Amino acid sequence: QVQLAESGGGLVQAGGSLRLSCAASGRTFSINAMGWFRQAPGNEREFVAAITRIGGSTSYADSVKGRFTISRDDAKNTVYLQMNSLKPEDTAVYFCAARLFGSSRYDYWGQGTQVTVSS
Repeated sequence: QVQLAESGGGLVQAGGSLRLSCAASGRTFSINAMGWFRQAPGNEREFVAAITRIGGSTSYADSVKGRFTISRDDAKNTVYLQMNSLKPEDTAVYFCAARLFGSSRYDYWGQGTQVTVSS
């Protein structure tokens, strides 16, 4: 089992920045990749960014490229999402997720943290 806990959400003005954190615990050695997703009211959950454990390869949704950066601190079993130049359309609940080795889907999810960007 893997447990994920997000933090760092809040209210920010457009153009501002926030950094989200996702701390993993439990069988963290089984994690192959970590991702961030978001869900706005009335919308489906969408992919934001991901980072692999081996090699640290990153990927981003087109809507956040150049503004968001995903990173990890292996010593702390924590993944971060640095969000800059925030826009009102970035408003959503942000979830982190973990994909295990051998899995083709994200297996564990955090409870989510609210990000609200005011115009």
